[in-house]
Order: sequence, then C-alpha cells, then structure tokens
Amino acid sequence: MTVARSVADVLAEHVTFEVECIDRMYLNVYQPRLQHAAGVAWFFRGHRGHPFASSALMDPISKRFVAGLHRFCRDQGVPMVDFVRGQRKDDLARDYLATFEAAGRTEGVLFVGRTQEKTVVFPHREAPQPAHRGDLSVDRDVRSTGVVNQFYCYCGGRRLRPVLPEVLLLLPLQRQAVPQRPRVGQAAGRQGRDRLHRVGQRLRRRGGPGGAAGDLRPALPDQDRPLARKWLAILPHPFTRADRAGGYRYDLSVLQAELSLTQMLDRPVSGRIFFEEVIRENLDLGRPDHVGLIFDRRVVLRGRFRTPGRFRTRVLTDGVTPSLHLDYKHSKIKQYHKQGRALRTETTINDTGDFAIGRRLCNLPALREVGLQANRRLLDVERLTHDPTTGTESIAALVPPAVVGTQRASALPFGTTRTQALLAALVIFRLLPDGFRNRDLRDHLAPLLGLDPALMTPGRMSYELRRLRLHGLIERIPDTHRYRVTDHGMATAVFLTRLHHRLIRTSLSELEAPHPGRAGPLRQALDRLNTQIDRQAVRSRLAA
Repeated sequence: MTVARSVADVLAEHVTFEVECIDRMYLNVYQPRLQHAAGVAWFFRGHRGHPFASSALMDPISKRFVAGLHRFCRDQGVPMVDFVRGQRKDDLARDYLATFEAAGRTEGVLFVGRTQEKTVVFPHREAPQPAHRGDLSVDRDVRSTGVVNQFYCYCGGRRLRPVLPEVLLLLPLQRQAVPQRPRVGQAAGRQGRDRLHRVGQRLRRRGGPGGAAGDLRPALPDQDRPLARKWLAILPHPFTRADRAGGYRYDLSVLQAELSLTQMLDRPVSGRIFFEEVIRENLDLGRPDHVGLIFDRRVVLRGRFRTPGRFRTRVLTDGVTPSLHLDYKHSKIKQYHKQGRALRTETTINDTGDFAIGRRLCNLPALREVGLQANRRLLDVERLTHDPTTGTESIAALVPPAVVGTQRASALPFGTTRTQALLAALVIFRLLPDGFRNRDLRDHLAPLLGLDPALMTPGRMSYELRRLRLHGLIERIPDTHRYRVTDHGMATAVFLTRLHHRLIRTSLSELEAPHPGRAGPLRQALDRLNTQIDRQAVRSRLAA
C-alpha cells in the first residue's frame, strides 16, 4: 500500500467510503400566526372574543400553563431543577440520562429545568400613531424583549435515526409570552465515538458500505413532524383544543442545521498528510473571493449592499484536534481529522436567509443541498490547490519544446537571458488593452537583451511570437495581427520573473560570496550543513 503524497492523492486513492448526512439539526416549534403584534392582538380580540388586547390577558394563560406543568411533574415523578448561572444544561442532562437508563426506562421526561432568559414578548404600552390617523398615540401590543421564566423539558426517547440511538429534546416554554414560539432542539445522547463505533459494527456485519445503505438513508422533513406532535401531546402547553381548531397550530422551522461529509481513510497517516497540506497551504480560503466560490454566493465588499460577516480563516491547533474553520455570514465550515480515521467536513447553517431559503422545515431538501455542495466545493478547491500533477504539467508545457497538432516550437529554458527577457516583456504587455504587435515586442525586447532594435528582424520577432503562442502564454486576437497575454501567461511570467530576480539570483550570489567571514545567513547555514555531513562521514569511516 502506497503512502499518500498530496491532498489530491488522499481524496482519490485513500478514501474507502463516504457518508453524507444531516448530522445535527435544531428545530423551532412556533406559532406562525403569533409572530407579530397584530397577530397577538387578533388572537385575543378576533379569536377569543375579548373587547381589547392586553398583556394582562396573558397572565391567566401563563398561570394555568405553569400549574399544569407542576401537576405533570408531580403526577409523573419528574424532578424540576432550577438552573444556576454558568451551568451547562447538556452536562446536567447527561447525568439524568444515565440515571434514566439505569432504571431501565426507554422513553419519557428526564427532568424539567427552570431559568430566566431574555426572549421576545408583546407588552401592552403606549405607542406612537401616524399623524394622518388623527390621534398622537394609542395603546397597543408592541414587540419587545424581556427576561421571563422559561421551562426546559428534557425528554429521552427512542432513536430518531438508525444512526442516533438516543436523542435529547429541549422544549423551552416561555411563561410571559406563552402564545409565542416554543423552541425544540435535538442533541445526541451519546458521545460521537460511540455512535461511530455502532455504525462501524453495522458496516462490518453487513459486509461493507453497500450493506448499510438502508441504515444511512437521508432525513426527510415529514419524519420530524410526528416527533414534535408526539411530545406536544404529552407535555402541557398553553393552547386549548378550541385554539387548535381555530388554526393556532404549531409549525416547524430550522434554527440550525449541521451537514457533514465523512470520508473514511484506509490509514491514519493519510489523514495526517491531508491536514498537514491543508493547514499549510489554505490559509487564504477565508478571503471573500474564495468564500464566494465555496458557497456559490456573490460577495459584495463595498457599498450599500455589502455582504456582512468576518471573512477569515481560523486554524485551531492548541490542545485540540487540528481543524480548519471558514466563515460566511452566519454560516461556518469546519474541517478536521475525526478520531484519527476519517476526514470530516461540516457546514453549519445558523441562518437559512444567508442563502435566500425559507426557515420552514419544508425547505430542508434545498438547505441540505446547499450544505452538502459547500462541503464538496471546499474539497474540490483543496484538491486543485494541492495536486502536484498540475504544476508538473505546467512545467512540461512551458520549458520543453511545444507540440500543438502538427506545429512545433522550440523550448523556453528557464533562466536563460532570452527567456527571462520574453517573460519580462509579457508583464508589460498585459497592461495594453488593445494587445501588442510584432514591432512592440521588438521595441521592448531589444533593451532587455542589450541590443539595438534595428538588429532584430521582423522574422525573428515572428519566431518568438509563435513560440510564446504555442506554449500558451499569448493568444492571437481574431482577424488582426495583434496578440494579447493570457491569464496563464501573466501568472507564469510574473511568478518566474520574480523567482529569478528576487530569489535565485540573489541566493546564488550569497552562496558564492568570496569572503566566508562576511557570509550571509544562507551561506552560513549551508556551511554548517556541509560541516555536519563531513563529520558524519568521518564517524562512519566514509571519508574519501
């Protein structure tokens, strides 16, 4: 088995199988008709028949709901816990889940947590009225925020997906603004390595990835609706049967979706090579132009419609598994080496509006497509960036003699005076909007070679133009005798010119310094290397 040499080699030869899935999703259970002040006012006046809309009408609803929740906990033997400041709710839920499973139970409410958090409320206050309406102000419900009591109902249930044996459901039910949206979220009840271990056992038992295709089927929006209805029917909530008959039913929307691509590798060393290459060479992936390509979105840097967000590339290595992070608006991409066995690429979408997609759960297929395509595009960029055959092919097309069909052109040997002069001339010609002609090349090439332009014949210039054209550095403008520099020609000319003038020529001058006592850092480093090689040869009795 060969050792991978590049990112392209890892992705092409050392990935044994791939799994694409919605790894984690947080859903929002909300009342579509109660998301604005007018809807809340109509709920009390039009639906329940009150002569006015006031936040005072919410108080009996809140008290009835809280009393029902306490009665539910007392009847079912469910503990009610007060969260303290700074406490991690998930850690507490895991402790209750362990006790829940130790008692042999498979489904039910683990505990109910109570805390105070800021949320959207509709207090009744005096609000300004438009001048053309006559009155200067009017009392009405206004959308605002406030710190109110919230109740978290943690429910342990059977598996949602065959890959997720247990889940935790979070139902924060707001006390003050009870006709509002309770949120429901989903998190794994086991550690990720336990889930991967069970998936691996299933794959081995069924003879490989093909046998587990049924277990890794895609998630559908309709599979989450029965889950929400089930727990809403079990837990107390503030809406009566008459409210539900009047159209006040819950709907589901996506708060956060994490879409992942997991690529299992044949050897751990393949993953280490992948991330050594990625972290070293992809620090510019967070730039706006690259982020726009990865997410297939237009990024505007200036003006009124400037794309919000911080465009950056983050690499985390201290005390954690090395990972690469990219940001686009509210969405993020994370790439890391999963447990030393798999390449993991995760796109986390925190706001579906970043991609002009609605929040409702019926838009999940479109959201899934966006996330999975972003994962693939990131890998494509890394594959093209690190494939060494791309650079090898470029050198093979530039330096040796070129053969295009039946046409042949002589080589462009790097470092020769004529080749470097031609490349320097191309950098200048790129700035000409109408291209350049035979005579333009002669006027610029002669000073670079230290020759009189009169000594350079048009036939010689035609030969040079043909050589540059067949090597792909320039192209002829149709129906004219003018030429223009290609994008590939410009990039090649700038890079090789700078490489020759700023690195090779100066470095060789430093290495050939006549006075060793005044040698530069490069010459000193080379002298130390030669000294160590000579000493090792003497110790090994290999001195000539």
